[in-house]
Amino acid sequence: MSKGKLYLVPTPIGNLKDITLRALEVLKSVDEIAAEDTRQSLKLLNHFEIKKPLFSYHQHNEQGKSEQIINKLEDGISIALVTDAGTPGISDPGSVIVSKCIENNINFEVLPGATAITTALVYSGLDTTKFVFRGFIPRETKERKILIEEIKDKKETLIFYESPHRLLDTLSFLKESLGNRNIAVCRELTKLHEDIFRGALEDAYNNFLENKPRGEFVLVLAGKSESEIKAELEEEFSAFTVEEHLKDLINKGMDKKEAIKTVAKMRNIPKKEVYKIAIDL
Repeated sequence: MSKGKLYLVPTPIGNLKDITLRALEVLKSVDEIAAEDTRQSLKLLNHFEIKKPLFSYHQHNEQGKSEQIINKLEDGISIALVTDAGTPGISDPGSVIVSKCIENNINFEVLPGATAITTALVYSGLDTTKFVFRGFIPRETKERKILIEEIKDKKETLIFYESPHRLLDTLSFLKESLGNRNIAVCRELTKLHEDIFRGALEDAYNNFLENKPRGEFVLVLAGKSESEIKAELEEEFSAFTVEEHLKDLINKGMDKKEAIKTVAKMRNIPKKEVYKIAIDL
């Protein structure tokens, strides 16, 4: 008996018209569907008149259910995995079953489709050439501090998910931790009341303080700017001159050539400028 196949099927993040023809084809062809919330998925399936056996697969039963899915696939049953919205495995259940499929040499297919991450990124008007997605911001202070240490110096655009009841706290936390950077707060993407707020973090906070947050949010935050980096470097090295910096490194055993290169890099200034100062040392 040949093994079954697992399909990871993205579903619309709001607008049902965003489902792909291929996704519908797969949902109609598989034997069973694993759903994060069977009630939510049933609405989608009923809308497109698809009738298939459904069973639950969510973050609280992911480990145990993954084994059951593997057994079904080994028995030749084909299964589609869907979450409430978007792509399975991206801040949603899915990564565990993918790992188990790889371990057990079971074929699986990931379909492309709607995702809030890239939709929000393009809406933001911020740098789209490089970005970092970090899911939901942690609730605990200790974990938040770790997160800030990891992202504070990143130049890439930063993307987070957030719920309405935590939005104000998150906007305040980001401003306190990273400064008053530009942000796009994307609400209810692809839905009837879709809304994009663009501005500084402080402005965003004030806006949602006056207008109660409702719906689901994606936050797209500017990365660390060159002007921020330059200002920090100037502050860091304002206490001593380039010449003093060079002497300090040379006295610690670094050869002059390496010291010139190091000082130029650390201070973000042209190497030839440092070289001119180093000639008389």
